[in-house]
Amino acid sequence: MSKQALIIVDLQNDFCPGGSLPVPEGDQIVPVVNNLIKEFSEAGFPIFATRDWHPTDHCSFREQGGPWPPHCVQNTNGAEFHPDLNLPEETTIISKAITTDKDAYSGFERTNLESLLKRSGVDKLVVCGLATDYCVKATVLDGLKAGFEVSVVKDGIKGVNVQPRDSENAIEEMKKGGAIFYSI
Repeated sequence: MSKQALIIVDLQNDFCPGGSLPVPEGDQIVPVVNNLIKEFSEAGFPIFATRDWHPTDHCSFREQGGPWPPHCVQNTNGAEFHPDLNLPEETTIISKAITTDKDAYSGFERTNLESLLKRSGVDKLVVCGLATDYCVKATVLDGLKAGFEVSVVKDGIKGVNVQPRDSENAIEEMKKGGAIFYSI
């Protein structure tokens, strides 16, 4: 029998409107994600929430030569999950990009996410969160590489779209990699 896990990617204040690196309309996915949380909680399936958890001098920040403004700095309001997100107490939080010298878009990169999922007997992932064209894409592709069946909730993701078609291209890349997309 198959066991699913919900992966909520980086639904943090700094990636929502008003944050330092906002995804346009990023907060609009919160009700969809909350419905998924309720569904997975009621079914007894595990829930994981990834988060950027950067030190103040992280290599991805412009001041250090990176492409982004400072965002999701450890122990700041910007790094907190969106206030309307109903994360249950038993949610496993996965912090990524926690050292100054390495960036990580994927929830699998330099974390214990894969081992936690496999230890829990999970073989299917349902992914939602921010941003489609960066951290969602990287997490989905790494999940597929790790041997998981991966589904993405299309109305539970939003992209930055630094370039106009970035999210569409990311979705195509994830589909080519084997991800299944669906709406709820």
